[in-house]
Amino acid sequence: MFLWLKLLVSFFVPYSEKMLANNNMNKERIDWEKLSPREIKAEFAKINRKFVERYELIDDSDQFYSYLAKPIRTSIRINTLKIDPGCVLRRLKDKIDKEIPWFEFGFFVKDKEIGKTIEHKLGLIFLQEAASMIPPVVLDPKPGSKVLDIAAAPGAKTTQIAQLMQNDGCIIANDVKVDRVNILISNLQKCGVLIAKVTLKDGRFFGRFENKFDYVLIDAPCSNVGMIRKNFKYLKIWSMRDVKALSRLQKELLLAGYKSLRPGGTLVYSTCTLDPLENEEVVNFLLEKTNAELEEIDIKVKSRRPFTKFEGKEYFKEIKKCLRIHPQDNDTEGFFIAKIVKNY
Repeated sequence: MFLWLKLLVSFFVPYSEKMLANNNMNKERIDWEKLSPREIKAEFAKINRKFVERYELIDDSDQFYSYLAKPIRTSIRINTLKIDPGCVLRRLKDKIDKEIPWFEFGFFVKDKEIGKTIEHKLGLIFLQEAASMIPPVVLDPKPGSKVLDIAAAPGAKTTQIAQLMQNDGCIIANDVKVDRVNILISNLQKCGVLIAKVTLKDGRFFGRFENKFDYVLIDAPCSNVGMIRKNFKYLKIWSMRDVKALSRLQKELLLAGYKSLRPGGTLVYSTCTLDPLENEEVVNFLLEKTNAELEEIDIKVKSRRPFTKFEGKEYFKEIKKCLRIHPQDNDTEGFFIAKIVKNY
């Protein structure tokens, strides 16, 4: 019996645990806690001057730089597909810090090594950054529905969607890279997801399936500025060229996802970055090209006013219904979320 359990645990190597181990791998050897916000900004400029110049237009506040240099809080999601939440809370009571306000099964934890616990290895809990739990909550998929997750790997949001659907319905969990799809499959199996069909496609492919899905999630590839708190490599590799290229791709993915959505259905567009070219600009593009409408997002999270004008371009007033979350707002990653409905 012990050998069987050991083999089971070793087979499902958790992607999120690897990420946790590498969180600070590329950070400069600086005691960031002792630096003032302006000193942090100066150090960031040494790493990537163009980034600092760009973000003077987006958020140049002291809090922004203080939180970008601050380690991210560890958080978990209890997987109710496999276990009763009360049982997990009793088992991990010494490790739990407090509940995440916007998701009842999400918790901040005190133990940064919680990814090594048997509960995590068996999929009873899933390491997931707190802000990344917001898009599935906003999507709010119902049991029995058809869902397209257009950029699903590594599977944190996909498994959360299956949890919200109570393993009833169908999820098309897609990604464009083979190595990422393998991680996605591993996490789906580990979490006991029974309703996912995994596909290996460019997300733009799904635009040909018009009016097919009740819900679509597009957690789009982005410049990952919100993840700088996890790993400074995202600061080092950031470039304006990538932002512009990603913005073009994001517009194409959003248009394809919207085409695949049935009338009356809900689409959530999200990124873990903060540049308006990857966020407000992309959603504004969809509003220009289609009859899409934005819905207000009612959720217990602190956010700030989205950009309705940037670099001389004015956006639709509806854009103010989106959620723009900076790291200092809730002590999380930065995130952007838009809730879009398709008219009949």
